Amino acid sequence: MLNLNYYYFSSLFLFILGSSFWFLGLWMIFMNTMFLIDWEILMINSCSIVFTLLLDYISMIFMGCVLYISSMVILYSKSYMSADMYNVRFLFLVLMFVLSMLFMIISPNLISILLGWDGLGLVSYCLVIYFQNYKSYSSGMLTILTNRIGDVAILMSIAWMLNFGSWNFIYYLYYKDSWVFMLFMILILAGFTKSAQIPFSSWLPAAMAAPTPVSALVHSSTLVTAGVYLMIRFSDLYLSFNCQFLVFLGLITMFMSGLGANYEYDLKKIIALSTLSQLGLMMSILFLGFPVLAFFHLLTHAFFKALLFLCAGLIIHCMNDSQDIRHMGGVSNFLPFTSTCFVISSLSLCGAPFLSGFYSKDMILEMYSMNGFNMFIYFVFFISVGLTVSYSFRLVYYCISYYSNFYVCQSYDEDKIMNMSMVILTALSILGGSVLGWLIFPPTLIILPLEMKLLTLLVILSGSVLGYEFSGDFINNFLYFPMMMYFFGSMWFMPSLSTYLLYKPFFQYSNMSYKLMDMGWGELLISKYNLNWLIFITKINQLLHYNNLKIIMFTFFFLFFLILI
Repeated sequence: MLNLNYYYFSSLFLFILGSSFWFLGLWMIFMNTMFLIDWEILMINSCSIVFTLLLDYISMIFMGCVLYISSMVILYSKSYMSADMYNVRFLFLVLMFVLSMLFMIISPNLISILLGWDGLGLVSYCLVIYFQNYKSYSSGMLTILTNRIGDVAILMSIAWMLNFGSWNFIYYLYYKDSWVFMLFMILILAGFTKSAQIPFSSWLPAAMAAPTPVSALVHSSTLVTAGVYLMIRFSDLYLSFNCQFLVFLGLITMFMSGLGANYEYDLKKIIALSTLSQLGLMMSILFLGFPVLAFFHLLTHAFFKALLFLCAGLIIHCMNDSQDIRHMGGVSNFLPFTSTCFVISSLSLCGAPFLSGFYSKDMILEMYSMNGFNMFIYFVFFISVGLTVSYSFRLVYYCISYYSNFYVCQSYDEDKIMNMSMVILTALSILGGSVLGWLIFPPTLIILPLEMKLLTLLVILSGSVLGYEFSGDFINNFLYFPMMMYFFGSMWFMPSLSTYLLYKPFFQYSNMSYKLMDMGWGELLISKYNLNWLIFITKINQLLHYNNLKIIMFTFFFLFFLILI
């Protein structure tokens, strides 16, 4: 019981700390101020080790957001992980995870960013392999090796910034020369690997092997948002370069994940692909030149995505740990409160009017409309938004409103502690977008033609119809092309390219070596050489022992014959 009280204390502490950061961030917006703090840790002769902190409204509000969600996730985990033997270890891992993210958020220095960046990668590996089985191990290895590319990119950027004279990057964001362009390219590689953009997308659904509270934390405000946050911090650097190709990559990531989620049947993977879709949205609007807008969507997305994962975790609990949505159905009859929160978070994800996600997503779509990009980009972007609504409605149809499927005799029980954490996140999913929109942005008026204004709502409605059709027999009867479905459902063969393509040549080489060397010439000439030689000598020895009279007579006649010659 003492172990579980740690959860209560940690949750309360993080909630109070998050509230203080949140109000400090609001004060900074109001006063239009920021603090740059140099804390000298050590001074030896002429060498000083200084820890620099950047405290502005972006870091303060984001830290408040991370701590709010972490406190709710830890409170939720108190009940979710109560049967686990090592729940204190789990709690400390989650706290280390949050601490690593806080390190990254407040750092204007690449060295201290590396502390948080590497900490996120290492602790995420420990959490992905928490349920110790083969699937968790392989998923954890894919996660940490892909993230390692981003870690190496940060190390390369640290080495490259030796050309500038300091690792405090905020002093060098407004230069434009070949040195800065190289730094820009390295940082893009780091941000794209951490935020799982194409071609590094395959690790994100694999990380679903972690416990559900960890998934809620990872996909809302910590690991995958670290890349977007890094890009927001470096926004003044890359806005002086042409970023059209990067906008296209973010858009294709959004389209690919939205399409793949419509063919997926694993509940957690569908929500993971929706995270990937929203990350593509953030990256594309970020490289268009609207970093504050991307930050706004980052915050609103964190609230409803954490709530979506917590609701999914309770549903999976009640389904005897089955994640297949084809086993679910009729959950609204047994878990009414959880179903309500699930639908609210899904509608917020879709961008339904006056929920949290609407304020950020609608503003992003209108900024896209005003930007004057070509028709292809515009068309794919709105199709991707429609696919978001499609898989959300398909998910709700399968899980909440469908008839009961295989799992009809489960013990449905709404846990009070889990529901308490959902209540606060539901309030943030409803009110967070409007409150943050009013606080961060001045009163804005975006004037567009009526048809372009209504296009967002039209896409949401058409996406909901498409999601209903995808969940019925329409796809099986009219769109059943197995290879096409496998192509879309497997993220365009990306997991195959990032896993099988890497280890298949080595397996083939080792198999060939085994056949040719271990079981072939190597076996005969090296492993069995001593044995064969001993067998040969032994046979000669036996021959001499058993046939001594014959051999004596033979040698006698042979020598006699030689003498006569």
